[in-house]
Amino acid sequence: MSAAPGTFDPPAEAEVTRLVLEHPFAWLVTMHGAEFAATPLPLRPVLDPQGSVTALLGHFARRNPHVELLRRAPRTLVLFLGPHGYVSSSWLTDRTRTPTWNYAAAQYLVDIEFTEDEHDTEGVLRDLIGEMEGGRPQAWSLDEMGPRYRRLVSGIIAFRAHILERRVKFKLGQDERDAEYAEITRALAAAGDHELHEWMQRCNPARSGR
Repeated sequence: MSAAPGTFDPPAEAEVTRLVLEHPFAWLVTMHGAEFAATPLPLRPVLDPQGSVTALLGHFARRNPHVELLRRAPRTLVLFLGPHGYVSSSWLTDRTRTPTWNYAAAQYLVDIEFTEDEHDTEGVLRDLIGEMEGGRPQAWSLDEMGPRYRRLVSGIIAFRAHILERRVKFKLGQDERDAEYAEITRALAAAGDHELHEWMQRCNPARSGR
């Protein structure tokens, strides 16, 4: 049986932002005629006052052939995959049910705009490093590179991805019957898959206590 339209919509816009923030390593995929390129990169969101993602920031190695393709064809698909995992039929009392895979994912159709501005590039780097290093003991800072920073920055090119369209799917048990939803979440908790378990609960708040 197919799920009803809207079944797998995110429960709130904040959950989409959370996905991008907590799972920042995304695929950028570009097609142009018979050419294609795909590069995984860490990306950081630009947020509006309501906390929604309005653009994405990142950087490429200049020697990556993907850069030259993007100069000619900036339109690109950005793919974020959040928490995900296999759901085994062995967890269910009704063993006639087929296995499935639960996941949260976001796709953004974007136009890539490169910048050669040194200040903008440094801002992109500081934002990413600050987020990744935040809370670490003896956290590292870009300033510690000293003179080596000049060589680093000359070898990269920063960009802003302007969002044209977005598609999001949070398939996290919303279409499961109550009894089976409870069996799946118990099995995930027992297996130690706390992240997927938590995301399922957040997408099924009316059933989170079951």
